[in-house]
Amino acid sequence: MQKALILLNMGGANSVDEVEMFLKNMFADKNILTMDRYTRKLVGSIIIYKRLEDVKEVFMEHLGGKSPLPILTNKLISKLKNRLNMPIVPAMRYVPPFATPSLEAFQKEGIEELILFPMYPQYSTTTTLSSVEDIEQRCEALNYHPKISVIDPYYDDYDYIELVASKIMEAIKDKESKEYDLILSAHGLPLSIIKDGDPYEKQVEANVSALKIYLHERGVLFNSIRLAYQSKVGSSAWLEPNLVDILRNPRHRKVIIYPLAFTVDNSETLYELDIEHREIADKIKYEDYRVAKCFNDDDGFVDLIVKRVEEVL
Repeated sequence: MQKALILLNMGGANSVDEVEMFLKNMFADKNILTMDRYTRKLVGSIIIYKRLEDVKEVFMEHLGGKSPLPILTNKLISKLKNRLNMPIVPAMRYVPPFATPSLEAFQKEGIEELILFPMYPQYSTTTTLSSVEDIEQRCEALNYHPKISVIDPYYDDYDYIELVASKIMEAIKDKESKEYDLILSAHGLPLSIIKDGDPYEKQVEANVSALKIYLHERGVLFNSIRLAYQSKVGSSAWLEPNLVDILRNPRHRKVIIYPLAFTVDNSETLYELDIEHREIADKIKYEDYRVAKCFNDDDGFVDLIVKRVEEVL
């Protein structure tokens, strides 16, 4: 059976012109705004109206006019192609490259199984489910019916935890870990989604627990290790504690932030965490504020993906 690997992610605007497309598609997603279609369209339009110009400005002034995510993803795929003998493509949810062109090619080539690797360590209806449903719907529209295998969440797997720890240690460099608070920052979600049964919060908490155990067993001690949630939108109740609140009320003024919900750097790591939130830390006179890098095309992440794919071959 011929197989292909698809890396699933939300995507990142390839230009300032694509920012509006990203926001429109994201807020049209029933898994993001969980309400009836007409209310979703109204609410989405209001959010986009309020945010569009600010987001465009961020992309122009701080990100060179485009998200880093597509280029970093392509670098990762280049390494994967040296390890796996199968077609490997990205499929972004809200901006190109969308899945359809790749699916059309796979259909013509006689690919009978699609292996979907979510670039999200923890499962959520807003991320993994949304991306998987997108693939299924696009296959249906093409009358293409391959077997679809979805790689399980890997938030508490040993090799994943090991890789997270290595990225944190890279951020520490030659400093003593005990001098720092470690804040594990996960992307926030509305409480309404969690109350509807989304397992994301529990998986994030399990992720944090596994990492704490791993670090403790290796004698890597921090002043404190805390979980926080970032990127809140709107006035509804979201998961807490909020990262901004923690930064504005410091217990300690040396901090390392690790972006727990991301595997590839994007605007929410390179701008929100490393620039916007750094400004908060600077105003409050933090002694040191560091943001760890995501996995990106790290060889350890390549190994992790290859291992998961080989397990389902």
